[in-house]
Amino acid sequence: MLEQSKRWEQYPAAPIDFLEDSPEHPILLQILYNRGIQKPDQIASFLNGADAVQENPFLLKDMYRAVQRITRAIDKKETICVYGDFDADGITATALLVSALQKASAQVGGYIPDRVDEGYGLNVEAIERISQQASLLVTVDCGIRSIEEVAAARRLGMDVIVTDHHSVGKELPPALAVINPRRSDNRSTFASLAGVGVAYRLAQAVLRAVSHKSNAVISAEQAAEVEAELLDLVALGTIADMMPLVGENRSLVRRGLAQLSQGQRVGLFALMEVAGMQPASVDSTSVSFRLAPRINAAGRLSNAQLAYDLLRSDEYSRAYDLAAQLEAMNRERQQLTVDAQNLAEQQLGDVGSALPSILITASPDFRSGIVGLVAGRLADQYYRPSVVIEQGPETSRGSARSIDEFDITAALDQIGHLLVRHGGHSRAAGFTVANERYAEFVEALTSLAEERLAAVPDLRPRMRIDAEVTWDDLTWALQGQLARLEPLGQANDPPLFLLRGCRVRHAKAVGSGKHLKLVLDGYPGSGVLDGIGFGLGERFGGLSSDERLDIAFHLEVNEWQGRRSLQLNVQDLRTTGQ
Repeated sequence: MLEQSKRWEQYPAAPIDFLEDSPEHPILLQILYNRGIQKPDQIASFLNGADAVQENPFLLKDMYRAVQRITRAIDKKETICVYGDFDADGITATALLVSALQKASAQVGGYIPDRVDEGYGLNVEAIERISQQASLLVTVDCGIRSIEEVAAARRLGMDVIVTDHHSVGKELPPALAVINPRRSDNRSTFASLAGVGVAYRLAQAVLRAVSHKSNAVISAEQAAEVEAELLDLVALGTIADMMPLVGENRSLVRRGLAQLSQGQRVGLFALMEVAGMQPASVDSTSVSFRLAPRINAAGRLSNAQLAYDLLRSDEYSRAYDLAAQLEAMNRERQQLTVDAQNLAEQQLGDVGSALPSILITASPDFRSGIVGLVAGRLADQYYRPSVVIEQGPETSRGSARSIDEFDITAALDQIGHLLVRHGGHSRAAGFTVANERYAEFVEALTSLAEERLAAVPDLRPRMRIDAEVTWDDLTWALQGQLARLEPLGQANDPPLFLLRGCRVRHAKAVGSGKHLKLVLDGYPGSGVLDGIGFGLGERFGGLSSDERLDIAFHLEVNEWQGRRSLQLNVQDLRTTGQ
């Protein structure tokens, strides 16, 4: 008998009058109701897509001040440096803002620090070099906690504009302008923007301001065209950074995916080609699993400048060469991740049912570009906050991934006096710790996790089931309705369905035993559907032919050798009748 491995919780049924008062498909309505989209105008806005591109960027705090300084730099032909981060969000944000400012006739260049040699965020040595050429420093996707570094830039005679989206510390950096949607004095409209989304709003504001000047180098119509052309980078960075795909982000990403599907950006077209993607079929899933990892591979293994150069390239042969290098790096990254995962699990040993409140593993053999991936895998596998640390000679750098029940950045804030630096979100964070404080840090973080998770009675991943369906519901017509929910991702997850009593016609473990492949039917003569359970290979031993199962799954389209078919992406399963 198979038992479910996760907590199954089903949303309550939507009211009958809600379902009957709308012409939309009842299963689609149930999903929308579950997501709090329950009024006719909300439904229409969500499905038809309000255009957030037209949102006023000047509503963000300090935007006027930032635009005034940038336009003054343009007029006086000062050199501007855009300082980014080495992940996909930071790379796309840097490429986007540099491109926009060049369209506005700025003298501007981009700078992305090296992950290994410089680490995350602003660093004084880089600022000293930059100050020899540039008088204005604009950060993207970093800087919100760089108090000392911003002060150093000012002492060197530079003005600094910080744009970021990470959590705000106890004080703001002493910059000329600090644009961060998480500032408490900002409208909540912008709260979930990625770093590239904040950079886009600044680009919009500058382009609009420049286009309305009497001696404009770009017309309002041309500025609007540039705004539209930049949306593919917004989509890529937002999805890669796993930001919520609701509200403003949903609108920006939807427009950006449409732009991306046209294949007009040379670098991304080349990257899609080496990844075996067709631009016309790009969606949020393919961006997340195929494009984003390749962009991130440069910063993880080498220098993110490679990916930045790809996004800025306008010559195809050069772009294809860069894309091929990223492809090779991504393959190396995959193997390194597997090796590091194995080492981490060896250190943790056979945790079995006696899981600690937090998993912490460290080694000098871990690479800083891989630790976040390994932490994420551990958190997914064991459903515990997970920390993976690269040990260095004097300091060690770690990456943490967490669960809903434990805000990892809030925890690091509480013990921040033990750290050199830290920052992040509720579910993901990075930090640097001096080795002489390492043991104290581990003890303090473990104590916090034990204290906060002790009150959680059933610490297993929770699945929220959107609707129970029958076998006959699983049609191409339903899939067409579900496609209207795109783009799917964080806070707009693929709908999760429950199907009871389907019969196992065939089952096997695939992918070296890691995954479970199923052939299922609903009743005699119903026809069959394939199911795939990634990471469920160990459940194969408990299955028997003709067994009846309850399955929690996403309905998806499988494309293989030119053939498209419906497939159940199985998230969990149990023997019927439990």
